[in-house]
This record gives sequence, structure tokens and C-alpha cells, in this order.
Amino acid sequence: MLPATFKLCAGISYRHMRNMTGLRKNAMVAIHHELNRLAGPGPSNWINNVRRRSSLLSSRIEEEEEYNEEEVSYVKQGEEALQKSISILSQQDGWTTEIIAANGDKVLSKVLPDIGKVFKLEVVLDQPSDSLYGELVDNMEQMGEWNPNVKQVKILQRVGQDTMVTHEVAAETPGNVVGPRDFVSVRCAKRRGSTCFLAGMSTEHSGMPAQRGVVRAENGPTCIVMRPCDNNPDKTKFTWLLSIDLKGWIPKTIINKVLSQTQVDFAKHLRQRMANHESTETAYAC
Repeated sequence: MLPATFKLCAGISYRHMRNMTGLRKNAMVAIHHELNRLAGPGPSNWINNVRRRSSLLSSRIEEEEEYNEEEVSYVKQGEEALQKSISILSQQDGWTTEIIAANGDKVLSKVLPDIGKVFKLEVVLDQPSDSLYGELVDNMEQMGEWNPNVKQVKILQRVGQDTMVTHEVAAETPGNVVGPRDFVSVRCAKRRGSTCFLAGMSTEHSGMPAQRGVVRAENGPTCIVMRPCDNNPDKTKFTWLLSIDLKGWIPKTIINKVLSQTQVDFAKHLRQRMANHESTETAYAC
């Protein structure tokens, strides 16, 4: 069903088909049906919240008329990453524990057909999702200031309010076990009710060809989901789905250790960043 849904959505990007109301309606019905399937038989409040507000993809259908072919392609890639991520995260079975930190932070993994091994970070953060969304999306280019695993994040192009193409340069691991890597990614940032999403996958951009001396790695689908905790809306249930191909001849055991530890480290550095913000705001208030 999933490939057919995307083919149906893709059809309405062509100019001679945009005014075909029936096709557009069918696309919306297909997407809504797919989200129903992804929710599965059990309760899943955050997916149901998305479904109640129609679809994570539908908001772009009308706006695509204003985009050129390249921009439409980026929008579709970002939304495809989001759709695939939701499908993976809705799967409750088959996850293996990689790390459980003393503070309860947890990294799980799962091997998926056609994708390979994916990692899932699950943590609870003391800040509301709006604040975290602002830091990770609105202040995305500042990530290199607080996350030592990232040298730089640069926005190469924006497409509307929800889609952007970025270039990220990762720092070398200690001992240069994993050398310099960079990524060109399309990102889809959406807010639906109290749930925030930041999904992405690798893409190409004319403004950022492969760099000499740096391995161009690939990622995706990846997605961060932030939603208020049930027992305290001022705290956030933070989930990060990570899928990366680092390229090069690196043993899988090393890759698995590096990626799972990277997620734990990210949570630690994000907590520190948000705590610093709170300290600064308190100082200004005094």
C-alpha cells in the first residue's frame, strides 16, 4: 500500500493533473488510510493525534503548485522520510536493547529489510516540546555550538515552511576510528497539535557536491518525535529514529557502538544546552 500511496501523491505534482479534483481527493483518502494502517490494532495516542488532524502529508498538496520541479522533489523526499519513519516507529515488536543509561535513557535497535539496522533513542526531557522544537529546528544551525559530535550544520535551501535542505559535517570519533563524514539531507519539520516531528533523509544539492577529504555518508529515514509526557505536559517524551550508512570499510561492531553512543551523547548534550538556556533566562529575570 505504501508505494502505491506515494505514486498517487506523485501524480498530482504534474501540472496537467493538478486541477483533477477527483485525483487529489483520492490521494488524501489513500494517505489517511495509510496512517490508519500504521497505527495498528493497539492504542497509539501520538499517531491517532496525527490522524485526527488529517495527514502529515496533505498540507503540502495545494502549496506544491507554487514550487518548481526541484522544490517539489525535496518536499516529497522529506514527507517520504516522515511517512517511513512513522511506519517504523509504530512497530512495537522486534527491538533489541543496545544501551540503558543510569538515568533511564535507552537505545534500541532493529534490522529492517531494505534499510538495515536502525536505532531508536527513547528519553524523557525536562523541557516542553515547544522549547525543544525551537532549539532543534529554529536554531538548527547552532547545533555545532553545543553538540561536540557535530562540527557544522548549514541550511542550503528552504522550501516553504516545513522543508529544508541541509549540509551537516560530523566530527571525527576519538582516535579517528570513524574519520570525517558529511551529509546532505532534506528535512521535513512539522507540528501537529502537541506533537512535533523532524524527519529527514539523504539527498543531493547542486550547491554542495562531495568534499575532498571527507566521506559523503548517507542517512534516512531518520526522525525525531517530541510529544508531552502523559503525566506531565511540561516534560517531553523524546524519540529519535536513526538510520545511517557511514560508508567506507568500518566493522559493523564499531558502527553499532558509535551510533548508539552518539544517540546517548546527543541526549546528554541537549539536556545541558536546555539547562544553560534556563540558567540564562533566570539570570536575566533577576
